[in-house]
Amino acid sequence: MKPIEYTDKIVADFKKLWEMLGVSYTSFVRTSSPEHEKTVQTLLQKVWEQGDIYKKDYEGLYCVPCESFWTEHQVEEAGGVCPDCGRPVEKMRESSYFFRMSKYADRILEYIETHPDFIQPVSRRNEMINFIKQGLEDLCISRSSFDWGIQVPFDPKHVVYVWFDALLAYFTGIGFGRDMDKFNRFWPADLHLVGKEIVRFHTIIWPAMLMAMGFDLPKEVYGHGWLVVDGDKMSKSKGNVVSPDDLVRDYGCDSLRLYELFVGPPELDAEWDDRGIEGVSRFLNRFWNLVMDSKDKDVKETKEMVKLRHKLVYDIEQRFNQFSLNTVISGFMEYNNKLMDLAKKEGGIDKETLKTFVILLAPFAPHIGEELWSQLGGTDSVFHSQWPECDTEAMKDDEVEVAVQVNGKTRAVISVPADISKEDAIVQGKEAVKDKMAGNIVKEIYVPGKIINIVCK
Repeated sequence: MKPIEYTDKIVADFKKLWEMLGVSYTSFVRTSSPEHEKTVQTLLQKVWEQGDIYKKDYEGLYCVPCESFWTEHQVEEAGGVCPDCGRPVEKMRESSYFFRMSKYADRILEYIETHPDFIQPVSRRNEMINFIKQGLEDLCISRSSFDWGIQVPFDPKHVVYVWFDALLAYFTGIGFGRDMDKFNRFWPADLHLVGKEIVRFHTIIWPAMLMAMGFDLPKEVYGHGWLVVDGDKMSKSKGNVVSPDDLVRDYGCDSLRLYELFVGPPELDAEWDDRGIEGVSRFLNRFWNLVMDSKDKDVKETKEMVKLRHKLVYDIEQRFNQFSLNTVISGFMEYNNKLMDLAKKEGGIDKETLKTFVILLAPFAPHIGEELWSQLGGTDSVFHSQWPECDTEAMKDDEVEVAVQVNGKTRAVISVPADISKEDAIVQGKEAVKDKMAGNIVKEIYVPGKIINIVCK
């Protein structure tokens, strides 16, 4: 079987999977395409002409699955295996072209140190700083022992090796060399979201390449953790994979999306648990039922509904802006429970509040989002609707519960207007505990919205 025939089959499998999961894309980039070949050869020629590429025989320790060369020191520290995947490495020697990555080490380090948000989370940032400080070696960028790949433009006996091919797919996908208006609109990227095992390639190799080619760096690279089973990364060779086909069949692709976000903080590894996806599926069913029960009722919005609606927008946006994706999903669950309680009291929920919830939920659960939007009377896609705005004034409570203490011990709890003055709060507090005070009042304390403390002696 020819390599292109083998990769054609893999591409077909991926496209089938994306269709099953409802994953859409504006461009499916294949590094074997003519457009990508032109991108790679154009930029490689530029770096060659400015003197940042040279040729030499290379001998090193090579990991075939990771397609990475390692130094003797790095392999020794990892116990004689690949530092990334733990598999055996082998010695290889061949004529190759090298990119002068070491030339850019100081610039990359300075950039990372002066742009604290460039690498997230902070733990990954610290790892990369330490890696650079150990010293960067130049990068092997071509192979001459096989001919499958993009020909090096200045030496057709060589093919481009891994990173000057793979990473430039970002450029091919947004029109480099074909539609520069589009390219300039989308580059630099706001975020590269990558697995933690390839953070090094995206925060050291890629920046060095971009600096050499004369392009801005992406604004942020976020290295997420893995889904693990019994503490191990999922792997076909270990037989501990979870089948997406079965999960979509049993729970639907929206439940799978939500659970993968909900399972844990994105920066950490998370243990897969089927019970978790069952819980997410129950949440979606409950919200669906809430909408179905309320959509045909003429429920008038109450102050409590308006307040809850604006708090929902505020909380979800705050959590998302902190990239706390797991708490975004738990936030939807919390507010759904609040809406369900409110619906029992009011006989349903008003449409504006339900629509707001659906618009916020749709990026995380697009299929149920579209279906519920239609049920609520939407005639266009939910993704064409206006993003909800938060009115902080509308979030404020009309009344708050305040603990009334005597000498630091709570003796009563009273409801007072949220904007009550200290004087009026003290008066109401003393009235509530008048039969529990003894002696003379020597001090009166009011912490707005929290406590009233009457100190007697």
